[in-house]
Amino acid sequence: MRKFLAIAVCKLARFVGKLVGKGSSMPGKFALKVCPDILARVQLPEHIIAVTGSNGKTSTVEMIAAILRAGGKTVVYNEEGSNQIEGVATLVLSHSTMGGRVKADVLLIESDERYAAKSFQYFHPTEFVVTNLYRDQLTRNGHPEWVYDAILPAIHPETGLILNADDPLSSCFAQGHEKVKWFGLDRCAVSSDAPTGVYHDGAFCPLCHAPMEYDYVHYNHIGAYRCTQCGHRKPRTDYTVTAVDLDKGIVTLDGGIAVTLAFRSIYNIYNILAAYAACRECGISGETAAGVLSGYLLKNGRMQTFRLGAHHGTLLTSKHENSVAYDTNLRYIALTNKDCAVLVIVDAVSRKYFTSETSWLWDIDFGQLDVPHVKRVLLSGRYSGDLAERFSFTALPPDRWSVQPDIAAAAEELRSTGNEDLYVVTCFSDRDKLLSRVEKEA
Repeated sequence: MRKFLAIAVCKLARFVGKLVGKGSSMPGKFALKVCPDILARVQLPEHIIAVTGSNGKTSTVEMIAAILRAGGKTVVYNEEGSNQIEGVATLVLSHSTMGGRVKADVLLIESDERYAAKSFQYFHPTEFVVTNLYRDQLTRNGHPEWVYDAILPAIHPETGLILNADDPLSSCFAQGHEKVKWFGLDRCAVSSDAPTGVYHDGAFCPLCHAPMEYDYVHYNHIGAYRCTQCGHRKPRTDYTVTAVDLDKGIVTLDGGIAVTLAFRSIYNIYNILAAYAACRECGISGETAAGVLSGYLLKNGRMQTFRLGAHHGTLLTSKHENSVAYDTNLRYIALTNKDCAVLVIVDAVSRKYFTSETSWLWDIDFGQLDVPHVKRVLLSGRYSGDLAERFSFTALPPDRWSVQPDIAAAAEELRSTGNEDLYVVTCFSDRDKLLSRVEKEA
């Protein structure tokens, strides 16, 4: 009776929530109050895929869903991104029969990395993708190794792990685990010989803390690492990007499968590869996966194009409090080699906490914008003063960057001057403050 009541409460609350435009986690919260172990009482599909990590969860999950559906699978996933246990309960129960059977071939879950252990205390994924682990939202997550320790209890011995071979920390989940598949990039045109960025979180081995050496890196400290003492190193990959041509926008998977890129970023390549690996493990052919991934445009709004006056604009979502997300998008701008302007907006530091903590701005390599084709940089939002202080410590000449705290005024300033390409770098929590003032592209 409690199971039936919990499902009924969730479905009713979900229906009401949709009417008022809210309710991705509240229905699950109500259901868990009625029956705390409801997730142990439902009948789940054969495949339960979970995706977690510091970055790339939402994009990777969206691509996995698209590939699986193209392969004939019925998939349910948390499209609204509510990724803690309440959101997972809403997802599962709203797609269940009143008897508790989930109506899908695959249950696909984006899981908050900090709360994965709680989300999976009553059931475990059959496949668990970990995209990466590095400094992110320090006000709530602290050190990346703390996040690693938070995820570890969520990993069941029977779960198949799909891990980023190029990440020295998240690859440690393979220790003592039998079912592991690896994805990663070979050395390619975008690789460098040493870690990049203004800090180096991969300087020491996460297992024995001895110095780490690198044969090459793809961004920051993600690449081919090897410990000088304990032997922890990049493993041989099962799913591999074997070639990258960002100029043509083409990557080659496993030596023979070509995928065209809608967004020519090394970061996007890793998300594509993670989705490809997960779907291959679920029996989808490489050709089917590549057919979906080629030219795939994300629907989650993380990257959008628009017009602002004579400017062709591109929104590059860079999660606040996450310097690596910013670094990869700034690198994308630096590699375009076409005249452009850049608008950086920091208006709400954290989506979850009332804080004015902006130390993470000093972890971002804004010096990447010191290239000839970046003609001007405009800093805006409530924390534009903090941005200005950070920019004063870069090599960018003062006449190439300016401050306009008011976002509406910044948009009008750009609208009335110039016609170069425009890149907007901000968080998804701030993006609509600019997008509400631009024109959609036809």
